[in-house]
Amino acid sequence: MTTAASPQDRGRTGATRVRDVDPQVLEGLNQGTLQAATLAEALAVDFATLLARIVPGAAETAATAIDPRAGITRRMTQASRLILDHGGATAFDQLAFHRSDTVRGWAAYLLAATPELDLAARLAAIRPLADDPHFTVREWAWLALRDHVAADLTTAIRLLGNWTAEPSANLRRFAVEITRPRGVWARHIKPLAVQPGLGLPLLDPLRADSSRYVQDSVANWLNDAAKTQPEWVRDTCARWLDACHASSATQRICHRAQRSLTTLGKVEVGSCWSGGSAGG
Repeated sequence: MTTAASPQDRGRTGATRVRDVDPQVLEGLNQGTLQAATLAEALAVDFATLLARIVPGAAETAATAIDPRAGITRRMTQASRLILDHGGATAFDQLAFHRSDTVRGWAAYLLAATPELDLAARLAAIRPLADDPHFTVREWAWLALRDHVAADLTTAIRLLGNWTAEPSANLRRFAVEITRPRGVWARHIKPLAVQPGLGLPLLDPLRADSSRYVQDSVANWLNDAAKTQPEWVRDTCARWLDACHASSATQRICHRAQRSLTTLGKVEVGSCWSGGSAGG
């Protein structure tokens, strides 16, 4: 497995704007020898150049098949389809453990583009990427499979329910993030916006999760739902808080979950809440 940080990656702060990415760093990103240290670096990668390096057979068509003006998720999809055309689904194992975080992200999208796989098989295969040490790969993992989850929501919630008991906070978070009603950079899942209670098998087990990474995801899920079903979010938080028996983790989740509601400023969390700010 080649996903551990290299000496070049370790301790590198990285650029915060695409135009500020160091030319030598950009060269390493485009050649697949460096991982992105920031989102700006991930956005700066020249997909056509990197694809030509990783899948030589696609070199001639990469420049025209990938639109550099398209959004990042669209380009991820375009790259995966080109890889599928030239390398087939068998390329997944090669890509999933590559040095480059972008290439591992392509593996997630290749998995999504591969036909004739049921949802259980896709979720089983995505696990290493959902638990990847790199932040961009974990995001690509849920973004890639989100449409498959939305298309078979009942099955997805049943399967992902097992993920909420995983030792890895990354996997627990994946189960929540992939089902957010209004996910970032993703199409909304209307059934969950209308009936957010469908997601309770994933949310209830994590209402007092010890990981802030998971807590933030649960709170964001509820904040999404608050845009369409605010009373449901208030009722869910009230149930979780259960007077003064809620943990500090639950209190943090509920405060953040209700940040967009008109009552924020003094969110109703029962007598357990003592005021102050938990962050935006």
